[in-house]
Amino acid sequence: MKYSMVIQWSDEDQVYVVSFPEWEAAGHSGHVHGATYAGAARQGAKLLENLIAWAQRDNDPIPTPTLFTCAPEPSPSTAN
Repeated sequence: MKYSMVIQWSDEDQVYVVSFPEWEAAGHSGHVHGATYAGAARQGAKLLENLIAWAQRDNDPIPTPTLFTCAPEPSPSTAN
């Protein structure tokens, strides 16, 4: 499961809220929360498994994960 999972603190709700950008961009909604960061991450992992299972069950398209890519280090000849 190589999807982005964003965990943010909500002052209004006093919990950590988890969202999934790739799934939301594809029209799927789903948020979970937890009292702790670790708890929110666990809940997020469970929801992500369910989002995938539900999409497969319903023959819905599964979003393409956005993968992090690191910019290459500049070579010594181009560095100032």
